[in-house]
Amino acid sequence: MYEYIKGEIALISTEYIVVDHQGIGYQLYMPNPFVMSSNQGQNVQVFTYQHVREDQLTLFGFPSMEEKLLFMKLLNVSGIGPKGALAILASGAPEQVIQAIENENDTFLTKFPGVGKKTARQMILDLKGKLQDVVPDYFPNLFADPDRNYSTETKELDEALLALKALGYSEREVKKVEPALRKESLTTDEYIKKGLKFMLKLS
Repeated sequence: MYEYIKGEIALISTEYIVVDHQGIGYQLYMPNPFVMSSNQGQNVQVFTYQHVREDQLTLFGFPSMEEKLLFMKLLNVSGIGPKGALAILASGAPEQVIQAIENENDTFLTKFPGVGKKTARQMILDLKGKLQDVVPDYFPNLFADPDRNYSTETKELDEALLALKALGYSEREVKKVEPALRKESLTTDEYIKKGLKFMLKLS
């Protein structure tokens, strides 16, 4: 129904952003809402996907059309719902996901929350060789890299840890990567990106 929404970012949380368009606040769930931190208070264009269930209507938002299309492809895989698809996109490495599908690397795919061996094999079966029309040769980085310093590392790390849990990682898994993250001085979205990289390395 909605292809995209243009408006001002009014709120950023661990799971979603709110875009104010002509006085109406649209709640958009995103893979990593903090990628929009540098745009808060500014007008942006966010590509949207409307997910309808009997008891729920949810809007999902993406910085690029390519991410939206990949999200929709993932939703077509049996065993992957919106939350699982968001967690996969939030890794910040769609190229690695696509390469894993093309190389039938189910070991890599099972490192995402909620993706077991059966779902990984289904991803490969359903999507291998079918993503060329979705993803260009160069896929934009899913995380912004704002060139500015932050003095609230603890707050931003806490936000990042909450975001990891919101993506489906357990308290135990998050605590495994927390010590390594505390050694860094990063923005929230950078903490999330690094945390997800650590998650993907866990056996």
